[in-house]
Amino acid sequence: MTPLETVKAFMKAMEPLDYDAAVQHVADTCEYTNPPPIGTVTGPAGIRAVLEPFFSPTLDNEFRILRELAAGPIVMLERLDRHRLADKWVELPVTGVYEVHDGKITYWRDYFDAATIMSQWPTG
Repeated sequence: MTPLETVKAFMKAMEPLDYDAAVQHVADTCEYTNPPPIGTVTGPAGIRAVLEPFFSPTLDNEFRILRELAAGPIVMLERLDRHRLADKWVELPVTGVYEVHDGKITYWRDYFDAATIMSQWPTG
């Protein structure tokens, strides 16, 4: 797979929250960074430790890719992340920057306004 195909396969596996399938596309040394207060984690276990609790209230996820760019190992996706909760859909504009080597994501950084999602997310 190309780096773009690798990242898109990862995102596709994340829609149904198939963490086992998704992390197959992630290197053990992958650095995943979100805006504060989340910060940076490393590897598949670190990614799961952030995403599993966050996505626990979601019933459905959709990651709409609005724009994509790939140059060598670098991939950028402008996305609209949509999450269906018990009472509503929540949408978050996100730009993700990825680096892929040997068929695995080695770097992933998402840029978004944390206040936008946290103001809409269940607290308890």
